[in-house]
Amino acid sequence: MEFADVVRRRRMVRRYAPTPVDPAVVERAIRHATHAPSAGFSQGWGFLVLDRPDDVERYWRATSDDVDAPGRWLAGLMTAPVVILPCSSRAAYVERYAEPDKGWTDRAEERWAKPYWDLDTAMASLLILLTAVDEGLGACFFGVPPARVEAVRAAFGIPDDHEPIGAITLGHRLPDDVPGATGSAGSPARRRRRPLEEVLHRGRWGGDAR
Repeated sequence: MEFADVVRRRRMVRRYAPTPVDPAVVERAIRHATHAPSAGFSQGWGFLVLDRPDDVERYWRATSDDVDAPGRWLAGLMTAPVVILPCSSRAAYVERYAEPDKGWTDRAEERWAKPYWDLDTAMASLLILLTAVDEGLGACFFGVPPARVEAVRAAFGIPDDHEPIGAITLGHRLPDDVPGATGSAGSPARRRRRPLEEVLHRGRWGGDAR
């Protein structure tokens, strides 16, 4: 698929067909994710892949009390055969920048303009989403409920130095016209995409977008 088509077709998919996902495709998505930029080439990320039904169910039970009687949003996401948890490691960045070629030996977090461990892992997550489109699959990135993060850690042995920045469902997209797929289009079906002239500024904020 042409890259422009991949970008144009990318969307959050919230309901999936029961068809299994080829493990080679999942591995390819993770491999692509590792090509995301990372400050100092710190690569402070890890990706927990849940692709067995019992592990996927364990994820949903760790993050919700409504698994046995889910609402439409949760019921749709629960049809995904694969859940990926991208995790960021602050420690990897702090240690990398304490090395001689960087020299931030005080390891002070305030030196960082933004938490690049989270930003870089988010960019890696986008590569997973784009890979899904290129492979003819659907995917959705969403947050892990803050109150449930520790339950997820305990359920899957995520170490303390890695923080889940969200979760990604992955699977074969259920077409919108299939019964039961109502609402899978999400917010873009109800909200317009902002035109370029509203978001592009040249020279200064409010500058001519042409």
